[in-house]
Amino acid sequence: MKQLSVNHLLGIKYITKGDIDLIFETADHFKEVINRPIKKVPSLRDVTIANLFFENSTRTRLSFELAEKRLSADVVNFSAASSSVKKGETLVDTVNNILSMKVDLVVMRHPNPGAGIFLSKNVKASIVNAGDGAHEHPTQALLDAYSIREKLGTVAGKKVVIVGDILHSRVALSNIFALQKLGADVKVCGPLTLIPKHIEHLGVHVEPDLDQALAWCDVANMLRVQNERMEISYFPSTREYVQQFGLTLERLQKLDKSITVMHPGPINRGVEITSDVADSDQAIILNQVENGVAIRMAVLYLLASKIKNYD
Repeated sequence: MKQLSVNHLLGIKYITKGDIDLIFETADHFKEVINRPIKKVPSLRDVTIANLFFENSTRTRLSFELAEKRLSADVVNFSAASSSVKKGETLVDTVNNILSMKVDLVVMRHPNPGAGIFLSKNVKASIVNAGDGAHEHPTQALLDAYSIREKLGTVAGKKVVIVGDILHSRVALSNIFALQKLGADVKVCGPLTLIPKHIEHLGVHVEPDLDQALAWCDVANMLRVQNERMEISYFPSTREYVQQFGLTLERLQKLDKSITVMHPGPINRGVEITSDVADSDQAIILNQVENGVAIRMAVLYLLASKIKNYD
């Protein structure tokens, strides 16, 4: 059986194209499973997985939990808001206490960039990064690339523009890494105040004009403005942002081609994308949600299959 080159999924930066291809092949199998009348398989029935969310999450947490239950794993859910972390316990102590209950895999979302990497060096379990600050969100990038492959047949050679708040987005960075490893051409578009300095060093072109970006691309991945990560105002007003960078049906109809529209959620309808676009045939937003479960099943299954060799 083919195996991943890594014992953890900490970021797309740390995995190979071969790893991504293997995850996609495995997800193809699990996608077929979750469309059966009986959606469970016993693949991980002797594996215990802890979901540690130190930051609010709805879709990602539910998607991981559903993936784990579809694989028949034992699941432990941990919320930092009601934990001993509030009493000053360190991250390593918190996780080691959970691992002493014989947990095999840890899925963790944390507000601090690099938290998963730190943890992987200090505890004996496979770590899946479910988002660390504004750093990476690898499973989101995998499901996004998988959704493009499903819709367009391949990712290689496709032109993808990521639009919006690139500066605060872990989704943007993971997507750039994943798309480039799979051979796509990537541009970013948004207010220049929300584009990280030196992003061109990642081999990404900055396109400040949304209409130009849409005319160029095959796929537009629309990101929300992450107001919760902002301590200052990065643009004059929401109204001005919508005028310059909001994806409307009118904008799409001006194009001489049909493009694929994506959004990692949650959607701010009427800001980065209008309802008539989000609910249109060009949008694959609900496909992304469905593919998220299959991708996370694949990641958990492949990492769990390495646990027996992990010691």
